[in-house]
Amino acid sequence: MSATHEVLNQAPPLVGFSTADDPALLEALRRDGGGWGEPEVRELGARAGSAEVQDWARMAEEHPPVLHTHDRYGHRIDEVEYHPAYHQLMDVAVASGQHAAAWSESRPGAHLVRAAKFYAFAQAEPGHGCPISMTYAAVPALRAEPALAAVYEPLLAARGYDFGLRPPLTKRGLIAGMSMTEKQGGSDVRANTTRAVPDGAGGYVLTGHKWFTSAPMSDVFLTLAQTEEGLTCFLVPRVLPDGSRNPLRLMRLKNKLGNRSNASAEIEYESAMAWRVGEPGRGVRTIVEMVNVTRLDCVIGSAAGMRAGLRQALHHTEHRRAFGADLIDQPLMRNVLADLAVESEAATTLAMRLATALDRAEAGDEGEAALRRLGLAVSKYWVCKRGSAHAAEALECLGGNGYVEESGMPRLYREAPLLSIWEGSGNVAALDVLRALSRESGALEAFLAEVDAAAGADARLDAAVDRLRGLLPRLADPERAQLLARRVAEQMTLVLQGSLLVRYSHPAVADAFCASRLDGDWGHAFGTLPPGTDTGPILERARPKDAR
Repeated sequence: MSATHEVLNQAPPLVGFSTADDPALLEALRRDGGGWGEPEVRELGARAGSAEVQDWARMAEEHPPVLHTHDRYGHRIDEVEYHPAYHQLMDVAVASGQHAAAWSESRPGAHLVRAAKFYAFAQAEPGHGCPISMTYAAVPALRAEPALAAVYEPLLAARGYDFGLRPPLTKRGLIAGMSMTEKQGGSDVRANTTRAVPDGAGGYVLTGHKWFTSAPMSDVFLTLAQTEEGLTCFLVPRVLPDGSRNPLRLMRLKNKLGNRSNASAEIEYESAMAWRVGEPGRGVRTIVEMVNVTRLDCVIGSAAGMRAGLRQALHHTEHRRAFGADLIDQPLMRNVLADLAVESEAATTLAMRLATALDRAEAGDEGEAALRRLGLAVSKYWVCKRGSAHAAEALECLGGNGYVEESGMPRLYREAPLLSIWEGSGNVAALDVLRALSRESGALEAFLAEVDAAAGADARLDAAVDRLRGLLPRLADPERAQLLARRVAEQMTLVLQGSLLVRYSHPAVADAFCASRLDGDWGHAFGTLPPGTDTGPILERARPKDAR
């Protein structure tokens, strides 16, 4: 049968690129003490863009996990079966130290380098990043119980992915999960009803239901349960030291909006064995250490999603013609692409700065610790919220080609809202900003000092900072403060991003950001950069070298 037509005017497959080919990322590494990790980041970025890893990502998404509650004989087993591609992604992530390895690294910039790796590899497939992130975040919470940390932290940091249900202390490396949310409470964990009763031998017995437990085949979980003293944090293993299964019953897997590669489950604790972490009745304070680190990964993950969407949009428009010209050369499309690039770079630069703040805080810098606390709160609100709008606009650049699953754009679009919801959706994050402003000593001073480092460099930024300073006193009224919380969080993030871009980015990127986000009334949709914006350097900076 003869062909009826020739395929023309379609972009070639986007493969063989490097996710580390990113000026904002590499400049942050070199600037803030992570230059020693650049070769590893580059190697991982090239692997993320390889045909092999791209195929793993596709297979892990197309073959979602399957829950097996019982074996063929009727024995309760509570196991989740993953496609081999998922395990391959996990193996690379753990071997490259994206999980908890940074906590055992003595070189300066360890958390920045880890953030860069997480950013680079999450662009290949985000689902596996959930257990990687939780393992990373478990360490600072676990340190509230030094005896447990001494035993488990080396295994959490070990670069060996050792999947399977076996006693944790017999494995080469461990993966950690979180099991917090209950049906009646959601983000209000103080409403949890799961009970913990001492077993008389130093442990506790947990009974209750958890509404969301991501990565339910993890080796250990941090969870919250009520004791006589109040809400308390616990470490719960999947397998007990004697090799028997801890009775964590997997009731069902969630049919969720986002990635399909990673499982999220509802579980029942049926007298499950656990060990206390931190002081009794101080569970929220203990688990906040984990939440603050996973929030960092929410910001990094949102930045990674933006970069992945931008790459797809640039690739398509460079190879697609319409109305007699390449799409990328048409003024309105260039404006949209440049705007997406500015948003992406602002998110990446901020994410890496927050990782640097963690490095410096771990080294004893109290000012950086305060900056991290408030900077994470505002960024979790705004950057993660912008991720969904960015994904939608990047998809639209591909038109109908972006609306089909094979393009990968629907996967990005579905995943983006997760990072705005996980660890506190918009209102929770905005209220946390108010909490940090009112309760965290030195947080506002550290934040303003960081922003003021760019004072005098751009009049539009200076004016935006002045407006923010004028807004902050209005938070003294508690009722009005809640109504202003989102506005404050947004404005704080924008001036922080503006300050970073003015100091560290290409002048064209900084100028476009200040003109469109901090000055005038050009509109909030992507593609509304002011007339006269120099889009050339912005797009040149955003385009991967492999695509040039």
